Parts: sequence; structure tokens; C-alpha cells
Amino acid sequence: MKATGIVRRIDDLGRVVIPKEIRRTMRIREGDPLEIFTDREGEVIFKKYSPIGELGIFATQYAEILSKTSGYGVCITDKDNIIAVSGASKKELMDKKISTDIENIIEDKIMYTIKKDSSKKVSVIEGDEKYSAGIACPIIAEGDTIGSVVFLSEKGNESYGDVEEKLAISAAGFLAKQMES
Repeated sequence: MKATGIVRRIDDLGRVVIPKEIRRTMRIREGDPLEIFTDREGEVIFKKYSPIGELGIFATQYAEILSKTSGYGVCITDKDNIIAVSGASKKELMDKKISTDIENIIEDKIMYTIKKDSSKKVSVIEGDEKYSAGIACPIIAEGDTIGSVVFLSEKGNESYGDVEEKLAISAAGFLAKQMES
């Protein structure tokens, strides 16, 4: 744990303000859920809560099935990090922060599919061009976006069609239903 040197007082309602610099650095947005941990020494720790992160093992198994079925690498993300990978290097992708492009796809609740003649690539990880998104489908549970299903493209010239799009939509819908249960 790293000290920031910032001190805040608790108000009469028990609230404390998390400084803007920390919220920006940690990508904490208004409405984001935070999980609260305590320890015996009196430390209170706030951690971004990832509802889809609770499906970690299940998400990994689902990514494996999608990858085997489609023949493409697949990753499943929450709103900040990659939480499951199959058909691609786990070492290079697992637990890495997602790119701003993927964040925007999730927040805008839009599906992205790379076009054959497209020169613009959507990186999966910020600043890393090795893996781009062939397909990215947001996971929407009870009206809120909680992550995405991404079919990976290493070369940028893979051909994604209706079948892969439907697989991504089905996977996103199924994972959303698991969160709602």
C-alpha cells in the first residue's frame, strides 16, 4: 500500500471525499461501486468492485468454450481489466487494464466489429498494439454495463462474420443473466 499524503475528514453523515486525482488515476467514476475492507490494525481499504469479477472461474470457462468454438482468441473484461482469456497469451493479457477504446465501447453500449478495409484498430490494452479487437460486445446487466466480450485480432486481417457476432452477443447476454441471478 502506498501513502498519498492526502488527509480528508469524515462529515456528519459519515462521508469522505476521494480526491479527484485519485479518482482519475484509479478510473473511479460517479456511481462506481466500491468494496470496503478492514483489518485488525484499523485500516479501511476501498477497492473498485467488479461484479463480473465474481464470475472469474465461470468467465474463464466460457472464454475457453467460445475460443474453441470460434477458433479465435477471446477475452472477457470488466469495466477496467481483462478477467478471462483463452486462445491467446494469458501472461500478456490477464489482469491488464483495458484500453480507452474498449472502455468507450462498454460505456456507449455499442457493439464493435472490425471492417475488412479498416485502418483503425481498436487496441484491447492501452498502448499495446499486438492485440486488437475483432469484435467487442458490451455486457449489460439490468441496464448497466459491467464489462465486455472481446474476440481478439492479432493480425488485423481476420474475417469476422455474423456467426462470431452472434456468439459474442450470446456470451454477453448469458454472462449478464448470471449477474442478474
